[in-house]
Amino acid sequence: MQISVGLVSLQLLHHFKVIVRQREQQSAVPRVTRPSSQPLHRTAFSEPLTSSAAHSRKSRSERGRTTSLPRTMLFTILLLLITILALLLRYSGRSSRDNEPPLDKGLIPWLGHALEFGKDAAKFLARMKNKHGDIFTVCVAGQYITVLLDPNSYDDVLYDTDSFDSRRSKGLLMEKVFSLVLPSDNPEKERKWMEGHFQGVGLDKLQSSMDSHLRDLLLADQRGCGTAQWREEGLFDLCYGLLFRAGYLTMFTRDENADAVYKQFRNFDKLLPKLARSSLKGEDKKSVTSSQESLWQLLAPALLEGGRDAGCWQESYQRYLGEAGVDAETQRKALLMHLWTTQCNAGPAAFWSLALLLRHPEAMQAVLAEVRGVMHEHSLHHPTHERLVTHNTPVFDSVLRETLRLTAAAFISREVMADGKKLGVSGGLEYCLRKGDKVLLFPFLCPQMDPEIHQQPESFRYKRFLNDDMSEKRIFYKGGIRVTHYNMPWGAERKGCVGKQFAISTVKMFVFTVLRHLELEMCEPSDPLPQFNPQRYGFGMLQPIGDLQVRYRFKRN
Repeated sequence: MQISVGLVSLQLLHHFKVIVRQREQQSAVPRVTRPSSQPLHRTAFSEPLTSSAAHSRKSRSERGRTTSLPRTMLFTILLLLITILALLLRYSGRSSRDNEPPLDKGLIPWLGHALEFGKDAAKFLARMKNKHGDIFTVCVAGQYITVLLDPNSYDDVLYDTDSFDSRRSKGLLMEKVFSLVLPSDNPEKERKWMEGHFQGVGLDKLQSSMDSHLRDLLLADQRGCGTAQWREEGLFDLCYGLLFRAGYLTMFTRDENADAVYKQFRNFDKLLPKLARSSLKGEDKKSVTSSQESLWQLLAPALLEGGRDAGCWQESYQRYLGEAGVDAETQRKALLMHLWTTQCNAGPAAFWSLALLLRHPEAMQAVLAEVRGVMHEHSLHHPTHERLVTHNTPVFDSVLRETLRLTAAAFISREVMADGKKLGVSGGLEYCLRKGDKVLLFPFLCPQMDPEIHQQPESFRYKRFLNDDMSEKRIFYKGGIRVTHYNMPWGAERKGCVGKQFAISTVKMFVFTVLRHLELEMCEPSDPLPQFNPQRYGFGMLQPIGDLQVRYRFKRN
């Protein structure tokens, strides 16, 4: 039906253009060439118009008015036809069936809610939730997405891998963002390989290496500026720069190109949301392509050989890819993907943690007390991670959970594999889903920012995840019912982020090292925290618009 309506509309537009062209030809008036000696404009010194000239000008004016009227009518008719076409496209397409989630297609045919979704996904989905409830289906650029915002129903989607598949969505995103197509996709095998590095002995090795590189980078910074000298810098740049370099040296072990990789990576990461949404234009498109190609060259397997650690993560991953039959060109694209997934969140998490502590002095003093208890008589020459393993830090652990609750905003997407698949939600309701639709979970909106689960969810409460006895608070309710998931920055527990423990220990080591060795303060104590960049919703940790200016110097001891 939509195709036939489209053909009719094209025919109408063609006839309209023909009519307008004929009207213009009929109303065309030959131009009269004026002698070069005759004035171009009438002035106070010109001859008065003769009666015949005035009559000629009047007749031409009247003829112009008579020809403009049909043209106005034709444009009105065209506008009416376009309106009719839009309504036909809207109401001749998909309609809601019995027992399906509420359907909201938007006003623009096919495009639906794509513009509003891309501009600020959190704001749009919050509006849809207020309108339709915890489950609804929206049209976004021709794709129908069922949004589920009931945390007690998340497990039904996450653990039913036969009915809800993540591989196709992941593959499309890998190809669009990283130009990466792997010859075989075995999620379970890859996860098992990742667990070998991010758990047990592999995790201890990564933590030790990360700790060492962080301390080396801070020592180099100390030698560059002296002890008593204050330095001013954006806190986001400070956190992202130090953590990326330390992380790159830990995972790839090549220190000679770390600065070049960081420069290109920041530009690539800044434009990645637009790249994923296919909304890059002009110079941005050229810029992200240039950074992507530069990173492929810097991460080429031949250039990464001979690092300081022969058993590093990068070399192990290359062997894993080689055994799977992946060629060298595809390997460097895969290395860029994993560089982004392992390094894009630590810097922003550390930034928001320190920024919120600087804005809340009571929380800062409580964390500093833990820092002094863990790292007394500790210098940059002694390991940090070993002390953190053997000491409890309940206040900072709660601070980090609260920070992630406020700033972790990833999408969890699955594709419906069976038509008529039933999905239940709280209250005993059950809905039918359609094959090929996407199911989207957005934990940032619910449970993390749900006022029924967390009182005043937009505010920072550093003890939110602490019981009175300083143990971790794990019990939360919504509508009198205990919720399964109350904070999901890492996804679900069993299917969550493999590198969760490494990421937590990295941010913790960084914050404790900074607070132990630096005097850190805001340049303007009254400055508010920067706003979230709404383009980052769906891509992990949120990033700020702008930065928070701080000054710091090394402590004398």
